[in-house]
Amino acid sequence: MPKIVRPDNCQPARTVWFDRKKYVTINALIQNPKDVQVDFQDTKMILSCKDADDNNIYNEIEFYDRVYRNDCREKVGDRTINFLIRKVKENVAWPRLTKDIAKPAWLSVDFDNWRDWEHEEEEGMAEYEKYMDMLTDIKNKGEPPSMDDLDDLSD
Repeated sequence: MPKIVRPDNCQPARTVWFDRKKYVTINALIQNPKDVQVDFQDTKMILSCKDADDNNIYNEIEFYDRVYRNDCREKVGDRTINFLIRKVKENVAWPRLTKDIAKPAWLSVDFDNWRDWEHEEEEGMAEYEKYMDMLTDIKNKGEPPSMDDLDDLSD
């Protein structure tokens, strides 16, 4: 696997990310990326490419936690490069993408896709219990009213 060397006069791509139970999704926002090189490692990812204006793009992200590098994938599009990063520790939320607490200026959370999945099961259970309580209340109110008189309305 070729080692990616940081090019001279490079700039980072604006990048957004969001967390899921088993994966982290990262989107590098680059217009017409070309000469794309990606190196997935157990603790970091390196991206090197050129954008539509032939600017050198280079992002190196040291992950918050370990990942399965062989299960990580990238998909190059016209305006983005999408990365699917598989976590080693499933069901553990990442409070940030990077190991370093200081957030780089080019990195932000993708709030359009963000979900607080940690409490999904609890919220789903609470909704189920609310629904069951509603059914119990209906059942406890006795017999439903007779609606025989509704037939008279069809005339």
